Amino acid sequence: MPATTLVLSPALMISLLAAPAAPKAGTASNPPPAATKAVGPTTAQLQVAERLVGPALTDGHAYSRLTELTDGVGARLAGSEASEASVQWALRSFKADGVKAWTEPVKVPHWIRGEERAELLPSDRFRGHSLQVMALGGSVETPPEGITADVVEVSSIEELTALGDRVKGRIVFFNHTMKEAEDYGRFAGLRGHGPSVAAKAGAVATLVRSLATASLSTPHTGSTRFDDGVAPIPAASVTVEGAELLHRVLANGGSARVHVVLGCKNLPDADSFNVVAEVKGSAKPEEIVLLGAHLDSWDVGSGAHDDGAGVVMVMEAARLIARQKPAPRRTVRVVLFMNEENGLRGARAYAEAHAAELPRHVAAMEMDAGGGRPLGVALRAGEGASELVQPWLSPLAALGAGKLMSGEAGGADLSPMVSAQVPFFVVRVDSSRYFDVHHTHADTLDKVDPEALAKSTAAVAWTAYAFADMPTTLARPTAPPTAPSLVAPPSQGTPPAPAPGAVKPATH
Repeated sequence: MPATTLVLSPALMISLLAAPAAPKAGTASNPPPAATKAVGPTTAQLQVAERLVGPALTDGHAYSRLTELTDGVGARLAGSEASEASVQWALRSFKADGVKAWTEPVKVPHWIRGEERAELLPSDRFRGHSLQVMALGGSVETPPEGITADVVEVSSIEELTALGDRVKGRIVFFNHTMKEAEDYGRFAGLRGHGPSVAAKAGAVATLVRSLATASLSTPHTGSTRFDDGVAPIPAASVTVEGAELLHRVLANGGSARVHVVLGCKNLPDADSFNVVAEVKGSAKPEEIVLLGAHLDSWDVGSGAHDDGAGVVMVMEAARLIARQKPAPRRTVRVVLFMNEENGLRGARAYAEAHAAELPRHVAAMEMDAGGGRPLGVALRAGEGASELVQPWLSPLAALGAGKLMSGEAGGADLSPMVSAQVPFFVVRVDSSRYFDVHHTHADTLDKVDPEALAKSTAAVAWTAYAFADMPTTLARPTAPPTAPSLVAPPSQGTPPAPAPGAVKPATH
């Protein structure tokens, strides 16, 4: 699909221009607000909203930039040559935008996929069937001749543990019933931690049903991790169709024997970089509003939704904000994190390198739920945050995003900042079809709707500016008593309610 220039509809422009200005304080009908009462944007700030939202909707720049990243660079797993090409692309792009940018070093894993195939072997009850599989990131290779073993099906870690010695020498097949995006958090642990538990129980390999909301015989990859002291075993995802076949064969006491071959390898860590850029604040430059997205992707597809869309949204926000004179009160900093998908090394490196600055990070956002249309804004902050922010969302009403949403903001790359009590915000986007193509060969540019991408870009630009220019900052949230999980529902989707004091976990 070619890059598209969007036309701002008359109704949308009228709605935007008609956004009410904040009342002037101190009049008889509008007495000065109390210290804790929110004050909305001024007329001048609403004019900035027009200059941010209008171009984001009409110039097609976000989609053109996404085309450069996905078609020009392509898949960019951390440690690969393509991931380093993406770093240079980002630096060139920021320079072209007139936005100061630099790199910060990160050591990242270097994992290579290699050959992957599997077969349900024939028996006296059925003929053999090929199974479409995809190695999970972090998996080890099989012997060259592959592994052949009987399959045992489980639907939870608890069920696996209860099997005891019956797991030894078997291929553990993790099945589940994911149907909607909200189900991701319920079942992601089967992929992320299940293979480690299976290995500890004596399994020789694992197959995990793809975490998908739709499938045309398409396997979905993702990372897995093995606990210290546990010898890794080969681990792969299997398509929804393959999972259903295995389930039918195993039902009612049946048996299934599978042959699997994986050629993946874990190589020595590689040198890489986070890309950091910023628009310096005009009045309080030491205070930082961070906009994050991850520059890496899996080695399949071209990472259009995950997370090319987030990358171009935050880059566009910086480009558009840099045009505004004067600049917002606070510094707007963009961080394109490396190695979100299979390690979070970039997130940890940033938090460590900027530890002294984290108390001056007054707000942080991560965009990592695809390029869908904007739905609203969510927060993770201290008391009074909702009342403070709500008046600043009026310019987003015409985009369908002018409301505060339930649930908390967060994200994988923000998780190392939780202990510093950095307030989080996010523009929630429609992720209802995100897991149709998430971590697959099908995550390509043609799956991204240019209009939806433009609307979410506009929402990100204004929201970032608002947090950088509002008179007061968000109260800092209470730090959670324990570290947050790093596997859960989409970071900007609609998750189950978090535990009290807990940050919403990460996407991957």
